[in-house]
Amino acid sequence: MNKLKQRWGIDTNFQLTIIFIVFAITGSASAWLSKPFCLWLGITKSDLGYWFTPVRLLLIFPIYQVLLVLIGFLFGQFKFFWAFEKKMLKRMALGFLFKE
Repeated sequence: MNKLKQRWGIDTNFQLTIIFIVFAITGSASAWLSKPFCLWLGITKSDLGYWFTPVRLLLIFPIYQVLLVLIGFLFGQFKFFWAFEKKMLKRMALGFLFKE
């Protein structure tokens, strides 16, 4: 855990625990929210068949990104998750979304 704390620039085990909790809540919430979002968009398994799961996973991605920052903010870790978000999107060649 010390290597992870050092890599992420975290000082305390408490902060590390909060970050793990935020990741857990965000993952569960984004998966849970993807179902009503698909229904709202009119995307159903009967329409897409085998393509339903990949399409739903693609929809989960932006939901996850937004929720990660929002839930991180609610837990007082906005600075960490905002930096984490920017770093992740830059690695996915989406760095143009952020100006330095």
